[in-house]
Amino acid sequence: MEEAALLSIVIIVVLGIFSQWIAWRIQWPSIVIMSIAGLLIGPVFGIVQPEQSFGEMYSPMISLAVAVILFEGSSSLDIREVKGISKSIFRIVTWGAFLGWIGGALAAHFVAGLSLEISFIIGGLFIVTGPTVIIPLLRQSKLQPRTATILKWEGIIVDPAGPLVALFAYEVIRVTTNSAVHPGYLVTFFISSILSGIVGYLLGLLLSMLTSRGRFPEYLKSPIILSFLFICFSLGEVIMNETGMLSVTVMGLTIGHAKKSVSSIKSIGHFVEDISVLLTSTVFILLTASLPKEVISQVFTWPIMAFVLVMLFIVRPLSIWISTIGTEVTTQEKILISWIAPRGIVALTVSGYFAEILIADGYEDATLLTALTFALVFITVCAHGFTLGPLAKKLGLASTERPGILIVGANTFSIAFAEYCQSIGIPVLIVDHSYTHYQRAKDKGIPAYYGEILSEHTQFNIDLTPYETMLIMTDEAAYSALVFQSYVQEFGYNHTFILAVQIKHDFQKQTFPSSMKSNILFGELSEELNQKLKDGKTFSLVDLNITERKMMESENLPIDGTLLFILKKNGSLSFVTVNHRIVLDKGDQAVVLSS
Repeated sequence: MEEAALLSIVIIVVLGIFSQWIAWRIQWPSIVIMSIAGLLIGPVFGIVQPEQSFGEMYSPMISLAVAVILFEGSSSLDIREVKGISKSIFRIVTWGAFLGWIGGALAAHFVAGLSLEISFIIGGLFIVTGPTVIIPLLRQSKLQPRTATILKWEGIIVDPAGPLVALFAYEVIRVTTNSAVHPGYLVTFFISSILSGIVGYLLGLLLSMLTSRGRFPEYLKSPIILSFLFICFSLGEVIMNETGMLSVTVMGLTIGHAKKSVSSIKSIGHFVEDISVLLTSTVFILLTASLPKEVISQVFTWPIMAFVLVMLFIVRPLSIWISTIGTEVTTQEKILISWIAPRGIVALTVSGYFAEILIADGYEDATLLTALTFALVFITVCAHGFTLGPLAKKLGLASTERPGILIVGANTFSIAFAEYCQSIGIPVLIVDHSYTHYQRAKDKGIPAYYGEILSEHTQFNIDLTPYETMLIMTDEAAYSALVFQSYVQEFGYNHTFILAVQIKHDFQKQTFPSSMKSNILFGELSEELNQKLKDGKTFSLVDLNITERKMMESENLPIDGTLLFILKKNGSLSFVTVNHRIVLDKGDQAVVLSS
């Protein structure tokens, strides 16, 4: 038994992470790959049987994972994001959710054939569009910030609300259909929900206060916050089943608000995000691998397929278009938002819980809930995952420009470099905290931002969506290293680079930490490049005449001058670094600084 559980954990974790990697490589929605992987190792080939392997630990494991994912999503929210669109977000998470509930319930009753009682329960649950599916899709689609913000806030706010609405419907049905159940249960429900929210708020407040006063050492900060999260979720569940998600969401919102004023809390963001990615990968595979074969066969029956189509093409569009009447949302945004509503982990886990208790209460048609939920989850994930990017481009809500460059530091070389990149169609933005340097860039007609790149105000006001690469070209090595460490998580190691400024013999050894060596640009110093420009060197685009794919050292390329980057045929950029071999393809061009 122990060996089976161990092997199952290893297979699920490894498969989850590699599913994310494969999805990144082939540019598919990661949720689709994970769903397919889970089905293959579970009901198709029977390699893993999670419920048998983990026994009683199966449900608690999934619940805690969902708690972490919800906390990560809610703690990343910033109220400043909703400036100008707060009215539409409020309408969507209130009236939109209510209309989705009623519409989903009617569809479940009249189309899927469920009893009216079960329909109103499951209709409440199906309003969820949680962060487990929305955030991975937003990462890949490069939506404009405004539209992405609406979808992200809806997913995170409604995710804990869905189970509560379903639970409320269940309590109402118990009171109205069972004379042994006292109406006071409804009062208990509301009181319990409020108490769960208060618990989340108080724990978030306590944690923020302790962290801001330095009560925890740095190496224990993330584990302690994770422990508080588990305590919060458990207390919410003790108060009333399914309210733990509300508790951790409120706690996350409280922590997220505190981040604006407590810098020591910000450092946990990437840790929780990494944990969330791991858990999203594994839990989705865990759930799909647990589906029985008979559930899969039920998915393809006409009532269930018809129900999904009604949810996709009638219920969701109507709820969005009606709820956003008179708001600032444009027609294009309404079309996109009314189409994008993938369901995920919360819908699958909570529907299983309701299926059990409803079957125990004598509702025989509750056996269809798991199949109904899986059909909605899998079809919406696939349909929305593959269409979000193309539809956003079609509606003009996604960036269609070539990936751009964010340059930190305005000096002779960086300004000339940015000017040339603009001339060949590469979007650029220069950021500098010196007004004199900033003005020099503006005078050249280069998009520039005056501000401190490390300040939260600047980070919030700069839209990073158009920029895939960061080039740090300041005149201070220590400052450049600090900017690198602050932004490498945002852009990734393959897209964050530094221009060295120290004397030659220190260049390879002491200028930057060893972890940054492979990210040092061009193999030349800032002073040397500035001097070359003064000597009359210019930028040029050189055809490499490559006939087949090959990997080469940059110094072996048959070009004169300093090689700066390769402009790939597909529009992407490959920058030359100190320790970098270049992969060249047919049609690639080189940007060089030469006479």
